[in-house]
Amino acid sequence: MHAELSPLIAATTQWLTRAYPAGGGALDAALCAAQAHQAVTVAAWLRYPTPMDAALVAVAGPGGSARLDWVTGSDEIPAPDDYAWRTWVDEVLASWAAGLLTNPDLAREAVTAVTTPTAHRHTGASAAAFRRLLTPDENDRRAAALLRHPDLLAPIAELHHAGLLDALTPGQPLTA
Repeated sequence: MHAELSPLIAATTQWLTRAYPAGGGALDAALCAAQAHQAVTVAAWLRYPTPMDAALVAVAGPGGSARLDWVTGSDEIPAPDDYAWRTWVDEVLASWAAGLLTNPDLAREAVTAVTTPTAHRHTGASAAAFRRLLTPDENDRRAAALLRHPDLLAPIAELHHAGLLDALTPGQPLTA
């Protein structure tokens, strides 16, 4: 949708897949990353629905992964070569994606919201583009067992849950 969101989506997806990795080999890692990417993309399109929103976050920056790392219990200081991408992690997107990954009804509602053209949101995407998020098969579920575990993701999902619900309620102001 907006090129400005690409670094946020990529970094937040990477953070989620590192915090909640796939348990198997390369195929499981790819399936887990695809599900995380779809959830973060939906979250990004909800959070930054207009080109102006996307441009503003690109200028201001998303905030980074420090609080997310703390919430998940990571007390390591990232190495210098591992630090740069972490500055592009968007805490709200990670929280909203966690909510979408662990709540199928919420995920369906969010995908419907971003794929239905409105006066302020035109994605051009269809719900089929989010199949792994909406209807994961057995391989998807196995690959993303940690990434979709409601108890493990609850501390992240709860950070900005109210804001996600606000974003899904038409006519309501967006809150973080």
